[in-house]
Amino acid sequence: MSMTQDHGATATVGAAMAEALARAGVKIAFTVPGESVLGLLEGLAASHIRVVATRNESSAAFMAEAVGQLTGRPALCIAARGPGATNMAIGLHAARADSAPVIAIVGGVRRELRGREAFQELDVVRAFEPIVKWAVEVKEPADAVPLVERAVATATGGRPGPVLIAIPSDLLDAQAVAGSQSRLPAVHPDHHAEPDPTLVRKILHLLGDARRPLILAGAGVLRARSTDALVRFAESMRVPVVSSWRRGDVFPNDNPLYLGMAGAGAPAGVRARLEEADALLVLGCRMGEITTFGYRIPSSTTRWAHVDMEPRGATSQHRPEIVLAADVAAFLRVAQRVLARAAFDAASLDERTAANASDREAFEAGSVVDAEPWDGPGVHPGRVVATLARVLPREAILTTDAGDFGTWAARGFRFHRPGTFLGSAAGPLGYGLPAAIGAALARPGRLGVALAGDGGFAMTMSDLETAVRERAHVVAVVFDNGRYGTIWRHQADRGSAAGIGTTLGPVDFAAVAEACGALGISVGSDDEFEPALQRALDAGRPALLHLALDPRWTTPDGAEAAEGDAVEVAVEAAVQAASEALQAAVETIEAAVEAELDEALEATVEAIEAVEALSAAQPVIEPIETESPAGDAPDSAGALDSAGALDSAGALESPGADPDPEPAQG
Repeated sequence: MSMTQDHGATATVGAAMAEALARAGVKIAFTVPGESVLGLLEGLAASHIRVVATRNESSAAFMAEAVGQLTGRPALCIAARGPGATNMAIGLHAARADSAPVIAIVGGVRRELRGREAFQELDVVRAFEPIVKWAVEVKEPADAVPLVERAVATATGGRPGPVLIAIPSDLLDAQAVAGSQSRLPAVHPDHHAEPDPTLVRKILHLLGDARRPLILAGAGVLRARSTDALVRFAESMRVPVVSSWRRGDVFPNDNPLYLGMAGAGAPAGVRARLEEADALLVLGCRMGEITTFGYRIPSSTTRWAHVDMEPRGATSQHRPEIVLAADVAAFLRVAQRVLARAAFDAASLDERTAANASDREAFEAGSVVDAEPWDGPGVHPGRVVATLARVLPREAILTTDAGDFGTWAARGFRFHRPGTFLGSAAGPLGYGLPAAIGAALARPGRLGVALAGDGGFAMTMSDLETAVRERAHVVAVVFDNGRYGTIWRHQADRGSAAGIGTTLGPVDFAAVAEACGALGISVGSDDEFEPALQRALDAGRPALLHLALDPRWTTPDGAEAAEGDAVEVAVEAAVQAASEALQAAVETIEAAVEAELDEALEATVEAIEAVEALSAAQPVIEPIETESPAGDAPDSAGALDSAGALDSAGALESPGADPDPEPAQG
């Protein structure tokens, strides 16, 4: 029953919360259902919010995080009590790192059981306060809707991020009276007031007076839907743009002013260009560790300004010269108005244009990822990325899991429009597939392409079934090198025994896909990849490409070593072959010797058995008494032995006979 009906109509708290979420723009909810959230799920269905059941709460949170990043609207994930809530933690941590407006609702134990170690009881608010922007528990029916409204405002206001609402299960089924008011202070979303024009002019002068200026653009540009405005601004001032790590879609990559993505996978020229900038505008970027190459950017000689909803300096040693807390869209609007009345020195602009062309040429050369010769086993990751960039539709949404394989796309893939790349700055394993599913559901008709390694993909691969059930247009590309490759590389770099806890056994991912109802294709070489990709795109159902990857392929920078070691690899292969041949020869000789020894032993045993048989058949000969002349009688022992001598018993011996034979039987 609607909370907006007349005559003091009532509804359950679960239904009222669902209506409030629908009013806030929530279209879809992701969950592993539990008995403690049934009242809310029923309300969501009544409010026409799509409920998607996932295979793990971590996937539910990842999918909501992807929806929040893409749409800018609050996205919803739901879990039941302790284990469900803690499974969701990894996705909420990613949402915080990526500034995604996610609302997590956790159903708890009934109020009368609180504090008695009830089944799956957990102090969810206390556990999640370090992870989310805000965590709260609903304690009274009257507070449920106001707390939902405050959660939406908190999740979307300022720097967006995740919030958590805990609610006892019995409250969801309690009656909520229409028009109930919260006793908590209201929180209103930001309206993005225009920034101080004086500070904007100072920033423009900082860039205009520089010889080698640069813009470092982050996710704040995407959240403000300001890519086109940034292009106009950069072209007006002829200042090139570098995107922050995993935000490569912030600026069209085919624009001559684009110089690449900072962070892991970046060509060496990107860091060098950032270091030599004499003026830097950091726009909508938080200056994280990876984007700044370990907080080494900006360099000590770079003058810089920071424009962001919540600006923070990259290092305490080198703070920004100008700090402006502002929405990117508002800043660019004011900047364009100022530039409309500005005049630039033509010679300076021409000098910048020439320098920018040289920088772009260096970027193009440094971002080639498919040039290395390769005829070894498996696929070349750079050629895979180059093929994806050429074949995939421009509006496809690429997602990436954690791992070295992602550095190839970071360097070699080209993004042409905003909202086509999702990679979490938190670096969680298992993110790629759920994010692609969330993206495909949030943007019906668009293709979600998940890039993942074998380690990360296995963590959430059960949600292939979710993709099939929900008819999500998804293709997963799994780079399988049989290990947790990034950590294996770190082990090797440390000089320790690589492989401790990082070597993985084989998984037939194509068979897993087929078992889940998706198309599964195994790809063993570069020539097989493009036809397999085309089959996946035309399949009409979720698909997976399982790529065999030689473990020697790590990052693009590591590829140089792989190319330079071609002779060494060939020698190693020859040595291995020779070793195997030698081992086979040794085994043959050992087998022959063993066979001869067996024959000799068998002959010896047969001889012994023959002698024993002869001995057993030898008759016992009694001494013969004869008459003798007196005086010529023999000795009392009287019998001759086999050598013509008398033995002590007077019996005739035969060689080898038992000196005390058993009497003959029968």
